[in-house]
Amino acid sequence: MELWEEGTERLLDGDLEGAVSAYNASLNVHPTAEAYTYRGWAYSFEKRYEDAIEECRQAIATDPEFGNPYNDIGSYLVALGREGEAVEWFERAKGAERYEPRHFPYLNLGKLYAMKGLYDLAAIEFEEALLFNPDDPVATEFLREHPPQVN
Repeated sequence: MELWEEGTERLLDGDLEGAVSAYNASLNVHPTAEAYTYRGWAYSFEKRYEDAIEECRQAIATDPEFGNPYNDIGSYLVALGREGEAVEWFERAKGAERYEPRHFPYLNLGKLYAMKGLYDLAAIEFEEALLFNPDDPVATEFLREHPPQVN
């Protein structure tokens, strides 16, 4: 846990090499879904999205109930221009037993739908996001600009 926390601190400080080194050490001591996921996140900062996806797949194999890697795969697929593949991963993240922050896959799916001009679907996702995080500025702003259509 200490090595994983060190990796996360280094990652947030912008020390990608140090972060990956700490995650590697953490995984050598005890493989966890968190360390794989965050090592993938570090790779994503270098736009190594395929490597990041592979890390997330290892995280899922380690703990399929940890939701973060599902959401992250969706985000990396969007970054790769493979939006159609991303929807399934955001949906899987939404159903994961263990996930914090729980509103992220709803936000990401809402953004994806908005990007495609599917505003009604986006509004549904942003409304769900607000159930988990009532103060989320992205969801709040979108719904203010694009109020859901009532039939």
